[in-house]
Amino acid sequence: MIKIEKWGVFELVFTGNEEGNPYTDYEIYGYFSGEQENKKVFGFYDGDSRYVIRFMPSFEGIYTYRVKGSFTEAVYEGQFEVTAAMDNNHGPVRVCDTYHFAYEDGTPYYSMGTTCYAWTHQPDAMQLETLDTLRKSPFNKIRFCIFPKHYDYNLYEPISYPYEGKPCDISGITKDNFMEYLPSNPDNNWNYKRFNPEHFRIIEKRIQDLMKLGIEADLILMHPYDRWGFSEMDSESSALYINYVTARFAAYRNVWWSLANEYDLCEKKGLKDWEEYADILVKKDPYRRLRSIHNCKLLYDYTRPWITHCSVQRTEIYLSAAGTKALREQYGKPVVFDEVGYEGNINFSWGNLTAEEMVRLFWTTTVRGGYCGHGETYMHEKDKLWWSHGGVLYGESADRLKFLYELLLQTPGHGLKPAEMKKWEDNCATASHPGFSGRYFLFYTGHTRPAFKEFEFQQGKRYVVQVIDTWDMTIEDRGVFHNKFRIELPSKEYMALRIWEEGIDATSLT
Repeated sequence: MIKIEKWGVFELVFTGNEEGNPYTDYEIYGYFSGEQENKKVFGFYDGDSRYVIRFMPSFEGIYTYRVKGSFTEAVYEGQFEVTAAMDNNHGPVRVCDTYHFAYEDGTPYYSMGTTCYAWTHQPDAMQLETLDTLRKSPFNKIRFCIFPKHYDYNLYEPISYPYEGKPCDISGITKDNFMEYLPSNPDNNWNYKRFNPEHFRIIEKRIQDLMKLGIEADLILMHPYDRWGFSEMDSESSALYINYVTARFAAYRNVWWSLANEYDLCEKKGLKDWEEYADILVKKDPYRRLRSIHNCKLLYDYTRPWITHCSVQRTEIYLSAAGTKALREQYGKPVVFDEVGYEGNINFSWGNLTAEEMVRLFWTTTVRGGYCGHGETYMHEKDKLWWSHGGVLYGESADRLKFLYELLLQTPGHGLKPAEMKKWEDNCATASHPGFSGRYFLFYTGHTRPAFKEFEFQQGKRYVVQVIDTWDMTIEDRGVFHNKFRIELPSKEYMALRIWEEGIDATSLT
């Protein structure tokens, strides 16, 4: 009997009809049943008469399947055994405690994301280089596009296209005229009813590689940075595409759905379209993967029931992370600042943050109860920037973010929430878990540089104090204090203090 680990991918491949257009003319679906779950799953056509269906089991034990559809007159039945998950497999990430995340087995998940929009569209050697960089990095989520990207520093052609057809000629493209290459270019010639399976095989191979590294694949389904016409597909073609990618990728436990990057710049799409596509995701994804949509200037209505978390970009340059608390209160969901700007030195204001500022934004978002996203845009002789192409990292923030991540892993419970302290202490968090709230604190000084901090906690309690240099990555034990006390600081920016009540279960802090 075939064996598959819990939260793994069970795949079946069949030969079926190829007359006409198999992408639209036929369907394949299956019923998968175990003692604790029953799911209907849709498959997809993979070219060359191949029909594929994938299933992710959520429980151990014996499962049966029954696969059928118009792709063949036959009905396929069988069974397989689901074994225990391996050590590096904690299941898919879910929303936990309203504002946070956890793997399905209960292990806390602290989102530490990065952005590489077009890394799967690069030559294979560069994709492998990106994976090697990620292997050494602190990042456990990466945002990237299924469709190729067109923008400054993104003038290369991708290695594959999502549809049968051909792109417009770009032999005359330059950094000065690239904005003249529009998605409506009549030289683009695509058949939006016939996918190119090879394009999607590359992406799913990278999803699998990321899964082995313990990294979530935040898939951007649509975006406006386009010279090929994909952003202007009609509603029927767009719906076909959403159905196809859902059937193809949903079974991978590390997949997240980002319906669009900067949805408000997609001129041919309106609210009705986005809600229609979201409805497909909800109905066709049997695993309830995390779902969101990303903005440029206008925030989406993140109270919509299909949205699991807020995936936001700064809407004002100097506020960004400072608005985390307000967004939590407004939407009542986890807040992920997937774009607060990029560490780098390119000409755009969003792409020349210092490493210090990138780290400050992460810390500020963290102590305000949210999660932050990284990106890097350092000049490169061939315009190969991490933000779009991947490759290697040149900046100084990644090591500091790893330091922050290791501190987050020591947080009691599943995350932090803004602490109710004195009005002027707005960069302060406490544990969100009810058993530790008010007993575990993380303070951050940011741009300020106090020579000391004074605290007054509950009478009769004793508190352990550590001083943390978030840039130099040091932790200094200061001892145990009670009632009202003063902690001397080095008058430096980017300092933090970790304070917890003596006697609580602080084994994770050692």
